This record gives sequence, structure tokens and C-alpha cells, in this order.
Amino acid sequence: MDFLLDGIRALGYQEIIMYIVGIVLIYLAITKKLEPALLLPMGFGAILVNIPASGAITQTIPGFGEVTGIIDWLFETGLEASEAMPLLLFIGIGAMMDFGPILANPKLMIFGGVAQIGIFLTLLLASLLGYNIQDAASIGIIGAADGPTSILVSQVLKSNYIGPIAVAAYSYMALVPIIQPIAIKLCTTKKERQIRMEYNPKNISKRTRIIFPIVVTFIAGLIAPSSISLVGFLMFGNLIKECGVLDNLTDTASNILTNLVTLLLGITIASTMKADAFVQWDTLLIMGLGLVAFVFDTIGGVLFGKLINLFSKKKINPMIGAAGISAFPMSCRVVQKLGLEADPENHLLMHAAGANVAGQIASVVAGGVILTLVPMMM
Repeated sequence: MDFLLDGIRALGYQEIIMYIVGIVLIYLAITKKLEPALLLPMGFGAILVNIPASGAITQTIPGFGEVTGIIDWLFETGLEASEAMPLLLFIGIGAMMDFGPILANPKLMIFGGVAQIGIFLTLLLASLLGYNIQDAASIGIIGAADGPTSILVSQVLKSNYIGPIAVAAYSYMALVPIIQPIAIKLCTTKKERQIRMEYNPKNISKRTRIIFPIVVTFIAGLIAPSSISLVGFLMFGNLIKECGVLDNLTDTASNILTNLVTLLLGITIASTMKADAFVQWDTLLIMGLGLVAFVFDTIGGVLFGKLINLFSKKKINPMIGAAGISAFPMSCRVVQKLGLEADPENHLLMHAAGANVAGQIASVVAGGVILTLVPMMM
């Protein structure tokens, strides 16, 4: 009983806040089904690391010295030392990706690039708010709408805010169906949302599908060498899938590997969610900046679509630009839904999917660009 009372006395308001954060994340994962594979382990991990004298984290015990906790060990070996977990996850993501829509309509690639504008605008805004360049870049990368990229970049740059950045990245990815419709409707008219686009399906040859990931790796490597680990692992996973001779490895990468790494990554991030470091005003500010990044991404893509329409006889639906973020397939589904709301016969899914897949590539390239530029600016 004395041990229990001592534990209760050791609780502070910061720990209680983290328990609430953990429970909210678990609630969103289970009840709302928002990114459950990540939010549930992150939420439960937030509780584990904030229990007084928790054995899950490294601590000094009188008479025994320093005892390594499992969550801190996972963080130090899987993220801090090698960034292995996010990179392994990219292999699985690549094995699940179908680049057919952008191979059928390569022009959609440009929307993936434009929709990353939120990264750089938020980086600038964070710098103006007083964050150093490493932290500002790490906060900006939330705009990639890609959790593993956000974690990897913030870890490589040794940001002081890895935990809040990870929570913001995955939370806003989960909230894409809520955030994007509001942002899209703010900058489009119903008439613009009603614009129809013809879809002419093309048969993409197996040879083209095999060559594509190899060519993308070369191009990305020449443009931003630091992106090779990100782009290369993503394209390697896709090459495994498209080659047609590694079905067992494709299944392993897209299911077993992805599920295992996602599980471990979610609970490992909890190492950065200790109350004394997480419960700060900076955390709220980073969450706000992450929201700004997502909104900038969405509006930037839509405005670019509207700009193209000024010079093009064949109009495109500007909502396609909003699908250029990396949140696949949630973002293209949002565009499809809004298109059908405006016109029940307006089917935009395949066009949006092309922009969405392009956003997956662009987000990892943007992460590599950040890793290339930031050391030059330090």
C-alpha cells in the first residue's frame, strides 16, 4: 500500500495531462478508427513512459545503477542510432503502392510537387517564430503528410520536438477527411468542383512498371542525394512488387514487415513523449503549425490547379491539386466525395489517385531536399 501511495504522490499535473493525451489517442484509434495502427501504440506508450519509476524507460535505481528501459532501448537502437524503423517501413509502403495512375497520366506528377509547398512555408513561419533551423525544418516536414518521413527527418536533424512532431503528423493524417474538405471549399466554387475530367484508362506494360522505380531513384538521387535512403527504399519496395518474381517477398513486405515496424515505431515514439519534455507550450504551437502546413498544402495544390485552368482550354478540376499530398488513399477519396457532392456523376477518383501517388513520391523527395539543404544553412 505504501508503494501505491508513493506512486500517487509522485504524480504531477504533467503526467496526468499525458495520461489524458494517451487515452484520447487510444479513443481516436479504436472508436473513430483514425490511424489505429499508429495512434493506439503511441497512446498506450504515452501512458507507459509516464508512470512514476516506469520500468519501460531508462532510470537509475539505488543499489543497481542505471537500468535500461525497453522503450528507450528501442528508440536508441531503432531511431536515434540508425533511423532503421522508418526506412524499413518505406519498403512495405512501396510494396503496396500502385504507380499506374501517374504512369497513365504523367502530368499529374506536378501536383505532387506543388502540394509540398506547405513544408517550406511552415519552415519559414517556424523560423520567424524563433525556432532554430533544425527544429523549423522538422516542424515544416509535417506538411509532407507522411508520418515516417516526418519522424526520419526530425530524428536525423536531431530536433528537440520529435514526439510532438510525430503526434502532429499522424493525427493530421488521420484527420485529412475533416481538414481537407474545409480547406478545399474555402478556395473553390461549386462550379469549379463540378468540372468533369475524362478518364481514358491505359494499359501500362510490365516493363514500364519495372523501369519506373529505377528511373525515379536515379533522378531523385541526382537532385537530392540525401533523399536516396527515403526514395530508394520506397522504390525498392515497389520494384519487389512489380518485378513479378518475388510474390512471397512482396506479401511479406506489404503485410508482415509493415505491420511489425508500424507497431514497434508507434510505441517507440513514446520515448519522446515523457511529460517533462512533452507538456510545454511548444507542443501546442507545433500542433498549430502542423495544421497550418496541411492547410497550405491543400490550398496550394488547389490554387495551382486554378492557375493551370487560366491557360488551358481543357479544364481540370482544381480539387485534384489537393490530392497531391502524401496521405494515400484518404486524400483522393476526399476529392472523389466532394466531386460527387457537387455533381453525382462527377467521378474524379482515378485522377485524384494519380496526384495522390505522386504526392507520396514528392513527400520523400522533399524530405531528402530538407536533409540536403539544412546542413548548408547551419
